[in-house]
Amino acid sequence: MSKSRPRNRKQTKDELKRAIQRVKDEGLKMSITAVAAAAGVNPSLIHNTYPDVAEEIRAQIGRSTRKQRDAKAAALYEAQAVLKDLREELRVAKFDIAKLTSINETLREEITYLKAQIMGKVLTMPTRQREPKS
Repeated sequence: MSKSRPRNRKQTKDELKRAIQRVKDEGLKMSITAVAAAAGVNPSLIHNTYPDVAEEIRAQIGRSTRKQRDAKAAALYEAQAVLKDLREELRVAKFDIAKLTSINETLREEITYLKAQIMGKVLTMPTRQREPKS
C-alpha cells in the first residue's frame, strides 16, 4: 500500500510548475491531465486546489477562461446592439404597414364607388353653382 506524501501547498505548486515545464520540454500536448500525470497528482487537485495553475495551463493552450469570458461578453454586446437596431427597424416597419393599410382601404372604397358609378348603380347629382352676390 502506497503511503501518501505529506501535504505542502508550496512544494506541490512548485512541482506543478516544473511539471508544466517538463510537458513543454517533452513536446507533449499541454493539458491539465498531462501536467497532473507529470506531477504525479490527480487532475481534480489542479482544478480544485490550484485554480491559478489551471488558468496558466489554459492560457498556454489558448483557452483562458478570462479570454473566453471577454470574447463572450463582446459577442453579447454586439448582439444586443444588432437586436436594438432590428427592434427599431421593426417599429418603423409596423408604422409604415399601418399607414399603408389605411391608404389601401381608402383606395378600395374609391374603386368600389367608381365601379358602381360606371355600372350605373350610383347617380351623381349635379351640383348647382352659386351665383355671385353683388
